[in-house]
Amino acid sequence: MGKSNKLSDYIIIGPIINGLAWLGDITKVTLLSLFYIFLPPYRPKIFLAQLYFIGNGSLSVILLTGSFTGMVLALQMFEVLKRFSSESMVGAVVALSLTRELGPVLSALMVNARAGSSMAAEIGTMKVTEQIMAIESMAVNSYQYLISPRIFAGILMMPALNIISNVVGVLGGYFITVSLLGLDPGLYFNKIDDFMEVRDLVNSSLKAAIFGLILTVVGSYQGFNTSGGAKGVGKATTSAVVISAVLILAFDYLLTSFMIQS
Repeated sequence: MGKSNKLSDYIIIGPIINGLAWLGDITKVTLLSLFYIFLPPYRPKIFLAQLYFIGNGSLSVILLTGSFTGMVLALQMFEVLKRFSSESMVGAVVALSLTRELGPVLSALMVNARAGSSMAAEIGTMKVTEQIMAIESMAVNSYQYLISPRIFAGILMMPALNIISNVVGVLGGYFITVSLLGLDPGLYFNKIDDFMEVRDLVNSSLKAAIFGLILTVVGSYQGFNTSGGAKGVGKATTSAVVISAVLILAFDYLLTSFMIQS
């Protein structure tokens, strides 16, 4: 009976302890890496390479995701609002839905799947091949060299990608409702102008920046803690994508709740 209790305690308490340890460690890494951004030596080439990798490398998938999301959203909303003779509101609904929720969340998930996984795999490979140890043996701060540029680039590029996604999404909705469904083009944009506020754009960019921080931190951290050779790299890459996606969705709820109440 005593063994059963010990086993149940381990099954229940063990994951909680491991989760708290993981949370504490990744918080420490995040704070240190953010701090190192502002300390010399500065490495603009590495930073610019990460900007290009996250931004330009993800542009095609962002354009496709944003445009098709706006198109299907407009198509669905037009059919729903038509029942209430409110087709003129399609533009506002598409713009607000994309700006407040779908734009930052879907953009972050797409960038996470592409760039976050790549960061975990790259740093994980460096870890199992002892390249990180070699970097540290030359008195180079591995956090500042590997993680800080990725975090800074993610924080800066995600709002830009989010804006692009929102714009092409609104244009995709315009194409569906105006060109195919016959809505007056003036109504589409006038309703957007009536209901959109600067606050919506600011909150959307803030969300995107936080999501950029999450996906770069988790991807880098999971890669940094890789072990077990090629198999370990695969596990680190998978866990980075899954953990980042869950955290993005969880933080989306928390941020939305805070922004609505403020």
